Amino acid sequence: MLDQKIKEELGEILIKKEYITRKQLERALKKAEEENKELDKAIVELGYISEKEIYQILAEELGFEFVDLSEIELKSELAQFLPDNLAKRYNAVPIKLEGDKLVVALLDPLDTNAVDDIMLMTGLQVETVMATESDIKRAINKVYGTAEIAEADDISSSIAEINLNELSGLELGELEEEDISVDKLKEMVDEAPIVKLVNQIIFHAISDKASDIHIEPWPKEVVVRYRMDGILQEIMRIPKHLLAPMVSRIKIMSALDIAERRKPQDGKIHLKYEGRDFDLRVSTIPTVNGEKVVMRILDKSSVMLGLDRLGFMPDIREKLEWLIAKPYGMILVTGPTGSGKSTTLYACLNKLNQGTVNISTVEDPVEYQIQGINQVQVNPKAGVTFASALRAFLRQDPDIIMVGEIRDHETAQIAVEAALTGHLVLSTLHTNDAPSAATRLIEMGIEPFLVASAVVGVLAQRLARTICSVCKEPYVPPREALKDIGLAYTEEEIVFYKGRGCEVCKGTGYKGRTGIHELLIISDAAREVILRRGSANEIKRAVLEEGFKTLQDDAIRKVLEGIISVEEALRVVFMGNA
Repeated sequence: MLDQKIKEELGEILIKKEYITRKQLERALKKAEEENKELDKAIVELGYISEKEIYQILAEELGFEFVDLSEIELKSELAQFLPDNLAKRYNAVPIKLEGDKLVVALLDPLDTNAVDDIMLMTGLQVETVMATESDIKRAINKVYGTAEIAEADDISSSIAEINLNELSGLELGELEEEDISVDKLKEMVDEAPIVKLVNQIIFHAISDKASDIHIEPWPKEVVVRYRMDGILQEIMRIPKHLLAPMVSRIKIMSALDIAERRKPQDGKIHLKYEGRDFDLRVSTIPTVNGEKVVMRILDKSSVMLGLDRLGFMPDIREKLEWLIAKPYGMILVTGPTGSGKSTTLYACLNKLNQGTVNISTVEDPVEYQIQGINQVQVNPKAGVTFASALRAFLRQDPDIIMVGEIRDHETAQIAVEAALTGHLVLSTLHTNDAPSAATRLIEMGIEPFLVASAVVGVLAQRLARTICSVCKEPYVPPREALKDIGLAYTEEEIVFYKGRGCEVCKGTGYKGRTGIHELLIISDAAREVILRRGSANEIKRAVLEEGFKTLQDDAIRKVLEGIISVEEALRVVFMGNA
């Protein structure tokens, strides 16, 4: 963390050097305060200046050398001179050893405690240089990666760079996958190369913040793809004869039957990595080319995200927090599969989970377990459905109920009745926008007067890829693209941004995702339309007159603030491809 005094002076330094204007500083300060983040991060996110430029300026002001760590070959053997606990505590990374002097890149070179501790622990003289925060964090992962993994549990303890030549000894000749005996598979899955290969695939997926791992059999090879920021990207190709032992290794890890290769199976792997808990939800399915495996990565720490971390514009977040503070009523989150609905619901529950209320959820599946919340897994074979769980909840003195998804009339009816009898009910629906949620409930057979009385708000959302902050640069979008999102070359002061593509974002120009939202608060005008069974478009027209902001409006705001690109806004919102 940078010295507090320097942080406070950063804005004035940037104005003095004519990198930003006074008005831009005021906007950044407001953003930093509203979103509870550091000023330097707010300035970078607004696109006024890059992170690298900020740290170069600060290094010059403080009289330290600035080092671009992406241009330096970092050696893992330097980890022996600086313990990983110190490296992480002080955001420090050793970059070279010169005799008895250790050169260390330090986020805050003015931190004398850090320098003294490093000197005391290493017995070496320390020379500090300055680097960006993101570069230092990446460098720590690179330099200490193997050491950290060795301390993790079995699943990641043996990850290392693997040479596929090591696997040649496992050649299976011309045997078809179904011809390999179970005993032979059991032998092979314990071979070190197979263990290392599977571990490497999992490790890199977690490290790259992938949400899913796809292991796909093709006629002559196996393709491994990661879903990163919502898009599948090919990572590696593996010889076809390794498919059977790889799949069997994954099945053993997830407690599945390795002898069953003709039916789909589902399982779960639990692991720890870098002190964080992960669950991998495993699904196998037989295809004409062999068994395909998909692993959904569930980062348990991500469920603790607050609403301030989900990309809400301040005005929308404020209204949503006001809505969920209501003692009763139904709040719906809508959007297609993969639009972040569950994450938003969990963030709302975290906000409400203060120990003074009884919160119960019914989910299919329960992806994350949250302390202080009573979570029920749907199990149709045992008679546990969304509807039956809801009925049981109402006998459990609930304050807040969350239903993973409203899929049928029965569930919708009970949820509406719960909302009308003094309970706050949160749930999701699959609709394209917020106004369509009310009409969908009516289509499910719920009377309009019940919908108008029970539903207090609807949040519709999408997920859009954010521009990589490392390679972010201004550009001029095509005229047609601007026209398609309702903008034109009328305001010269508007600067648009995109990612050039770099090592950090793997050449895509995007790193991370943010939410695109529209929040419909059911007003008297909206209720009037609902009561007469008006269409979703009629509801929309009624609330637009009251200042309702659509998904398209929110996307444009994020384009103008340099958070997402014009092309991403088109892809996610304007062309309907979420």
